[in-house]
Amino acid sequence: MPQRPPLSLLELASVREGDSVGTTLANSVAYARHAEQLDFKRFWLAEHHNMEGISSSATSVLIGHIAGKTERLRVGSGGVMLPNHPPLVIAEQFGTLESLYPGRIDLGLGRAPGTDPITSRALRRDGLGAEQFPDDVARLQTLLGPLQPGQPVKAIPGAGTNVPIWLLGSSLYSAQLAAMRGLPYAFAGHFAPRLYREALKVYRDHFQPSAQLQKPHAMLAVPAIAADTDEEARWLATTSYQRILALFRGQPLWMKPPVDSMEGLWNAGEEASVRDFLGLQILGGPDSVKEQLDRLLATVEVEELMFTVDIYDPQKRRHALDILSQA
Repeated sequence: MPQRPPLSLLELASVREGDSVGTTLANSVAYARHAEQLDFKRFWLAEHHNMEGISSSATSVLIGHIAGKTERLRVGSGGVMLPNHPPLVIAEQFGTLESLYPGRIDLGLGRAPGTDPITSRALRRDGLGAEQFPDDVARLQTLLGPLQPGQPVKAIPGAGTNVPIWLLGSSLYSAQLAAMRGLPYAFAGHFAPRLYREALKVYRDHFQPSAQLQKPHAMLAVPAIAADTDEEARWLATTSYQRILALFRGQPLWMKPPVDSMEGLWNAGEEASVRDFLGLQILGGPDSVKEQLDRLLATVEVEELMFTVDIYDPQKRRHALDILSQA
């Protein structure tokens, strides 16, 4: 039987239809605290902008909030979209977080803007965007590393904190860069499942040891819906189906209650696209979840698994973590 890797969570602070952002963030805190009780390893927040229904845009603020409400959980970004930010600002933010919560902060970096072109311009980041991503990663590594003699620009706080940097990706590009720089790597299988095998293989095959990491360390993010029975899990999953359908249609991403049937809500082409998007989904009752996790881990080598859990009812969402942790 494959050995179970540590489990972690990715959070978008998704807003239920009709709820306030305040209520949403209170639910996120309760979710993180429950994960900590179950010995989940990490709790990462994803940066998105101009998306109705997702409230994690001020990612570093929420990382500090969650870290302050928990005790052991590693809290971080999954990720900060680096084209939106000057590296110095990110180094100062995460250096401050690391100073407040020593040994508990992760800095996951993404190469995409996490939004539309108009919003990217509204974020006022001049420069080449994703094209300068490798240089920006190098600048961050320098700013978070030990101060060098004569260093003209310093991150204060930040310098010498050595906040662990992860590279995130859904293609082969970041896998190659993470391998070349000797950084840990996380693949976004929760929305881009097709290339996960190839990307993880590229990362392992080309990994070069670094001061941060001596051997490859890969994490795979997958969507998960766990419940007491397979039937209930299939019902709960209709919330995520509706959200992904709204994403494809360019509609607001409010979390909607589960429905008894998706018939009439999507056409055959849309259904195929949604199911392809969720190609790595773990779904079912305890036995089904265990079987699916066994099958996944038998076919891919990863050091950690990270789940996205889109369940409408906060209590059922926390209960899903009980099932996942016991599987």
